[in-house]
Amino acid sequence: AVVSTQSTGLREPPARAAKSILFLTKGYEENVDLVVKNARFDEDYNEMVTVRDIEFYSLCEHHLIPFYGKIHIGYIPTGQVLGLSKLARIAEMFTRRLQNQERITKQIANAMIDAIKPSGVGVVVEATHMC
Repeated sequence: AVVSTQSTGLREPPARAAKSILFLTKGYEENVDLVVKNARFDEDYNEMVTVRDIEFYSLCEHHLIPFYGKIHIGYIPTGQVLGLSKLARIAEMFTRRLQNQERITKQIANAMIDAIKPSGVGVVVEATHMC
């Protein structure tokens, strides 16, 4: 099939593509302190805290093709906890970059360690890759 270059649907793709790439890589504009803000709370709690099934969408850095899935984060606090929504925000910050699945896992774990110094942290990333 031949695609007409005169199609009205092709008038603004470069601008739309640029806007899309900026959205899909907005994680480069964020850092852990900005994401966590005032959501660190002193709490005498030492049981595991978990957030499961955090949906994510990312771009493979090797192919610029999407991959997506779910992230599960658990940690054992040592005097400080994070607001639960911040775990999803930390995950989004790292997945909205050109990425690979293994690096996302490590970056989220390290961010949790830097943010509240838990006695332990675990991150599982389940993904479907389109590349």
